Amino acid sequence: METDLIKSPVLSVVMPLYNKEKEVGRALRSVQAQTVIDWEMIVVNDGSTDGGPEIVQRLDDGRIILLHQLNAGVSAARNRGIQESRADLIVFLDADDEWASDFLETILRLREKYLACDVFATGYFFCSENGAHRDNVLRGLPERFREGILTDYFGVAARSDPPLWSSAVAVTKRAIDAVGGFPAGVTAGEDLLTWARLAVRYKIAYATKPSAFFWAPERLSDRPGRLPQQPDIVGIELKKLTTEIQPDQYDSFLLYRGLWHRMRANIFIRAGQKNKARLELNTSRKISGCNVRLMALAAVAYIPGNGNKYLYSLLRKLYRKYIYGIQE
Repeated sequence: METDLIKSPVLSVVMPLYNKEKEVGRALRSVQAQTVIDWEMIVVNDGSTDGGPEIVQRLDDGRIILLHQLNAGVSAARNRGIQESRADLIVFLDADDEWASDFLETILRLREKYLACDVFATGYFFCSENGAHRDNVLRGLPERFREGILTDYFGVAARSDPPLWSSAVAVTKRAIDAVGGFPAGVTAGEDLLTWARLAVRYKIAYATKPSAFFWAPERLSDRPGRLPQQPDIVGIELKKLTTEIQPDQYDSFLLYRGLWHRMRANIFIRAGQKNKARLELNTSRKISGCNVRLMALAAVAYIPGNGNKYLYSLLRKLYRKYIYGIQE
């Protein structure tokens, strides 16, 4: 009976934790420093083999709950946190990232202002260990857009850095449950697929002011990471969503699907697997047509021998300099 009387927090923060001993303390401190204090945080230790879980325990903060499970992947860890959460608004934070002190305040303001929305997000900084950082780049927004509803999520996402990023997003529990949470068994792109499923069915409120920090040396699509998953589960599931797209969003969604296959081609090129890169580029062309970015990747994928290494480096530097303003 007593547990029924315990007031639920306004927000539930879900953090998957796997071998982030060096970074997790920074992330946790950024949550404790929020101007909003009515939250619970569910940290799901996904079979870590380092001292990360002990760092969480040492904080001795009653709002922070540490759960343990055998290693099952980031989707399973997030889904466990969602399942255990008590609030009806779920906020995500990865263990190697952090928030500005007003992040949760911004999320709550968006929710109170845009009642028709179920997804809430902010801009963010890309940060590197040498101290450099930049705002995420967004194209296709209405002129002077600073805050509001993203009416063309897929159009913006196809031309920009990801508008939704896993450490700068909140979603109502009913919405994340309705799309089945994060897809288990997906080794890369599980968040991208989840945001796409949400964007098809729900409205997104967005504040462009960066309020979170993504610690990574390069753009998301430039990170080598693991080789693309075979079969391409994300690509298959994105194709299925085509039947749910509203007519006015159809062309933008095709651009978005094409981007996914270009990203896969990019990774295959960097891994020296040009035949697989060509297949991905051909798929992208069939879905969304030809564009400058596809042609640039195709030039690298079809050049013989090791010359592609130097051409790729040149194209990448030009792209980062003139599109994102990054000097190298």
